[in-house]
Amino acid sequence: MKIRIPAEWEEQEALIVVFPPEHSDWAHSLEEIRATYLKFITHIARFQPCMVICEHKQTLSNLLPTLQNIQLIEMQTNDTWIRDFGGINIYKNNKRRTYDFIFNAWGNKFEASMDNTITQRLFDEGYLSGKLNSFDFVLEGGSIDSNGHGVMLSTAYCLYEQNRNAHLSKKKINNILKELFGLKELIILKHGALMGDDTDSHIDTLARFVNKKTIAYVKCYDKKDEHYKELRKMEKELKKTDFDLIPLPLPAAKYFNDHRIPATYMNFVLINNAVLVPTYSDPCDAEVLLTFKQLFPEREIVGIESSILIREHGSLHCASMNIYKEIGKDK
Repeated sequence: MKIRIPAEWEEQEALIVVFPPEHSDWAHSLEEIRATYLKFITHIARFQPCMVICEHKQTLSNLLPTLQNIQLIEMQTNDTWIRDFGGINIYKNNKRRTYDFIFNAWGNKFEASMDNTITQRLFDEGYLSGKLNSFDFVLEGGSIDSNGHGVMLSTAYCLYEQNRNAHLSKKKINNILKELFGLKELIILKHGALMGDDTDSHIDTLARFVNKKTIAYVKCYDKKDEHYKELRKMEKELKKTDFDLIPLPLPAAKYFNDHRIPATYMNFVLINNAVLVPTYSDPCDAEVLLTFKQLFPEREIVGIESSILIREHGSLHCASMNIYKEIGKDK
């Protein structure tokens, strides 16, 4: 039996997003965030199908210029960050399966009862197909990243946080991940954090695989920045691995309601033939987009202004979940 978690650059069937509900934490910026999501959805649909979970299909249909490559799904959610409560695809003997873990809103920080059931509902109502495996284990999609060849990245701050799986030892947590995802190596960073991050240092804000042998990571160049020491320690950890490293600059400090919010270019999304990169009207935007063009010469690089998204402490990757291509049907 061979189990493998794919890398994000592999072929996808669709990308799922959740259109911001009217009565949610987005109330302070509802019109602006919905405008950002409309741009996001429209860009996705240029390259591959986009499944959009929303409160009212008719309302969203009226806002979109076209429904080509877009499937609207009417379901209630607590929030929008489906990277963390959506199902996670693996391949078992080259057949796609979906893992459904417990989502408790990043260690019981918020209400998540509807979000925690979204994957099961998508299967029950026929929007997703194949084999679904549910586990009594707390895990968020943004907390892990794979190179598609048996190596996974994660962080100790998140994996071992006391409100996730406190009844399990660190060794047991590691073994569960290795077994479920067929890992040869699990790299758990002990350092790395961004101010305003509710997730306890998700890896998708800090360091990501960009190919089998290369990790891109966020680097702070300003010694006066409060992130400098912690990100420097993370960089030293990454340099001890066998992977090539590509630093991406930390954007200048961004604030909302007098607190710093976690702007990071690491929250990019890979889809078929394109890379969707968050930008923040920052001096580093142009440099970062050029770096992505060099990293992914065969893909179109699309910058999407994401300053509104980080008001609720996430960005493009947090706001989406990949469904990978079905290679074969389960018996």
